[in-house]
Amino acid sequence: MRFVKMHGLGNDYIYVNGFEERVPDPAAAARKISDRHFGVGGDGLILVLPPGEGIDAHIRMRMFNADGSEAEMCGNGIRCVCKFAHDRGLSRANPMRIQTGNGVLTLRYTLDPGGRVDRATVDMGQPVLDPARVPVDIQTDGRRPAVQVDTASKIPWDSAAPLQQLQEAGLDYRMTCVSMGNPHVVFYCKDVARVPLVSVGPLIEKHPMFPRRINVHFVQVHSPGEVTMRTWERGSGVTLACGTGASAVCVAGVLAGKTNRNLQAHLPGGDLTLDWRADDNHVYMTGPATEVFTGDWPAS
Repeated sequence: MRFVKMHGLGNDYIYVNGFEERVPDPAAAARKISDRHFGVGGDGLILVLPPGEGIDAHIRMRMFNADGSEAEMCGNGIRCVCKFAHDRGLSRANPMRIQTGNGVLTLRYTLDPGGRVDRATVDMGQPVLDPARVPVDIQTDGRRPAVQVDTASKIPWDSAAPLQQLQEAGLDYRMTCVSMGNPHVVFYCKDVARVPLVSVGPLIEKHPMFPRRINVHFVQVHSPGEVTMRTWERGSGVTLACGTGASAVCVAGVLAGKTNRNLQAHLPGGDLTLDWRADDNHVYMTGPATEVFTGDWPAS
């Protein structure tokens, strides 16, 4: 199986040309090929496919996390799908429409001097704020989004991390939940570097309050237009970047009264630019797409 290793700000996936290759069991393939010791290494596997019958799109993507679970969408991954499709001649449309598990999304891209895609802006669509649709199992009046809900009595924080670590991080136990086609929960803190992400991430991801599990983000606000964030990604663990997560952080900051609709998010792998536009209620995310290498995966 021919593959391409690509990343968006270090959020790395293995991409396979589904126009030419057949992957009978992509969940199993994702688990094997994503292994960073015995495989290629990555946050998961993404198949670049023809769109479904009757779907108004140029390309389709299917995304599988490193644990084999299929996710609805990946903001960094879809930029690389756009690059994969353009650079290999599968589609030269600009804007390009890509079918995902969260519907068809539109991307506009720019080219480097060699004629290859280097950056893309993704129309991430409208955020979903209804708790039942995120989904998150909390009590609201059915009209309000899950904003700044106190989790101190709901999540056993001290079972995953010493209280001192959480105090040093200045963690605010209130959460804001947003879906960008996949579920996200956002927490704010004073020092994001001190959050014990490896221990609290899986605790929150798999908490019963989140029936489809959840992507977990911790955010430090520098100014209304600038934040630093760290991510525990559902099904993959700690990742260097999360595009849908950064989009959710942009929305959460506005809802919580902490940041503007235009936001620069610093992630461990680099920066993303977000714009939650008031005129159409869509979030637009801009960032790079980078090819690392190509190779052949042996038949098993």
